[in-house]
Amino acid sequence: MRRTDRLFDIMQILRDGQLHRAQDMAQALNVSVRTLYRDMDTLVASGVPVQGARGVGYRITQAISLPPLTLTPEELEALNLGMAIVAEAADDTLRAAATSLADKIDAVLPERGIADADKWKFAVYPFADVVRGFSQMPTLRAAIRAKQKLKLTYHSKGDTITSRTIRPLHMEYWGRVWTLTAWCELRQAFRVFRVDLIQSAEALPEMFIDEPGKSLSDYDPNL
Repeated sequence: MRRTDRLFDIMQILRDGQLHRAQDMAQALNVSVRTLYRDMDTLVASGVPVQGARGVGYRITQAISLPPLTLTPEELEALNLGMAIVAEAADDTLRAAATSLADKIDAVLPERGIADADKWKFAVYPFADVVRGFSQMPTLRAAIRAKQKLKLTYHSKGDTITSRTIRPLHMEYWGRVWTLTAWCELRQAFRVFRVDLIQSAEALPEMFIDEPGKSLSDYDPNL
């Protein structure tokens, strides 16, 4: 598993706000406890709001509300897209300003987000990947509202490209990374997709209705 994927998986484990032992997380991720400690040090050093220590356990602290301005998810999306575009500019000063502004926004994310949840991504992925993810947002949002199935081409773990039909249910913001929670008809299970890893999203003519076991209310992030 790539380290970037493992860091994302750690955030998925911690998202419930409960205390998680390093030993349990290491076992779930199939890595050593020493490796897990190094990953946690990376996230903490990047500003991820984590409480805990080695030998005790870790948990995500509550995100900080953004005062005095309240942004809608769409406004936050537009702000991040603008920063991503500016960061691709040739002007070194503008690139530095975009990164600095992103750090400040991360420090005071709205309550629906988790501050700095993916700050390490800037050291691994170029801003261009962020822009690519935003290009899928209109299709994803429209499909969620209309309860319309989507055909996704997705860059899965292990550098493989998969194609699958999903029922899009919900999107969340994790600090410059959006995730899509969906029912995957290929796996017959809930799946959480990173929007920046979606290669294409095609709206299908088939609609869906909420069914027992397949609706958002049935999704348990801890399973």
